[in-house]
Amino acid sequence: MKKTGIVLFVMLGAVFTSQAQVDTVAKKVGNKTAEVASKGKSVIVDEVYKDKVGPDGQTIYIDHSSKYYYVDKKGKKVYVAKAELKDKPKS
Repeated sequence: MKKTGIVLFVMLGAVFTSQAQVDTVAKKVGNKTAEVASKGKSVIVDEVYKDKVGPDGQTIYIDHSSKYYYVDKKGKKVYVAKAELKDKPKS
């Protein structure tokens, strides 16, 4: 009986661990999908600022109201002031 309880405990632990891993992977996939979709829409709808990049090297877009923004890893627009933009490094 004791052996059965230990086996059952180990199996339940494996099930809960697997579910947590699935949730983590699903969240990462969802964030990446949102990021790609937002960037794709931004490229089509808004103008890309070719001479400047964001604080961490992100691509900068200019919306219809002449506001500057970049798309973060979760697919959200992050608006930045023109003073925060950096010159694009020459490659």
